[in-house]
Amino acid sequence: MSPTVSVIIPVHNGSKTLRACLAAVYAQRHPVTEVIVVDDASTDDTREIAAEFPCRLLVTDRNAGPAAARNRGIRASVGELLFFVDSDCAPEPDALANALAILTAEPDVACVHGIYALRPLHDDGPVEAYRLLHGHYWRLRHVGRVRTTLFAVCLIRRAVFADVGGFDERLRASEDVEIGDRMGDRYGIVLTDTVVCRHDDDSHLGRLLRKQFGRSQLLVPVARAERGPAGIRANTPAGLLSAALVPLTLPLGLYAPVLLAVPLVLLALFVAADPGLLRFVLRRRGPGFAAFFYAVHLLVQVTIVAGAVVGGLRHLVDRDFGPARVPAAKSPR
Repeated sequence: MSPTVSVIIPVHNGSKTLRACLAAVYAQRHPVTEVIVVDDASTDDTREIAAEFPCRLLVTDRNAGPAAARNRGIRASVGELLFFVDSDCAPEPDALANALAILTAEPDVACVHGIYALRPLHDDGPVEAYRLLHGHYWRLRHVGRVRTTLFAVCLIRRAVFADVGGFDERLRASEDVEIGDRMGDRYGIVLTDTVVCRHDDDSHLGRLLRKQFGRSQLLVPVARAERGPAGIRANTPAGLLSAALVPLTLPLGLYAPVLLAVPLVLLALFVAADPGLLRFVLRRRGPGFAAFFYAVHLLVQVTIVAGAVVGGLRHLVDRDFGPARVPAAKSPR
């Protein structure tokens, strides 16, 4: 007899994508027991869209973030397995079945999560294309056993939460990485390319950089709290370092034009830091788009380093900035 499956979808102002997300969930080849949408105090027509489907809608009276929304969904669910889907994702029809097949074949595995498709949920232009290319590449590169959980599309055994606790509700970002670190000591975690979802990613450069700056501030405190290596790295250390040094060395040209060679060399090192990524972008989109890709990628990497530095300083001043020492929701059953 197949285990029962509860689908949990946290959402905040998801009117653009929620309909496609729910349609994809109900189109899964493997049956689901229930679908729970947790509306995290949306101000758009998210609730009206959810009402078009036979899902259970839970509404919060204040925006508390995805960690709290997922915890509430866990508490309200009945399934032996929990299938988490972000509201801006549409899993392919075989996503749940493929994840379940891995859990069945590998009893020590408690969590299976997947990758983003190259094709977007909504085609919103070149910045989104950059995001999806990079996101697809680094996830694909790390397929296999990992210590990190990415909850965009993820199937997990319910019993895990009773053992390791729920999501840390103090975190507005990196909450999936933090809980994956707690799981990694006790359970197998698999990242697979057989579980795929189409994603509506950031399409405006300014918004993307602001989001990256905010999220990267948690990199240092989350890394300090980790119990072991995550096994997944979206960016190479060499790429981050060389990217950060490019703008820092540009003023050298004011002293002597010949010193502009320094940031140019660093820029070349930045591009060469991940040869696989360069080959992937060239193969998928050609040299013209590759130039655009690396221009945006440079800005993103510089922003990540700046955010990490700011976050590290904040953590030094305030040790409460970052993951809670004891998870905020210990057992959301």
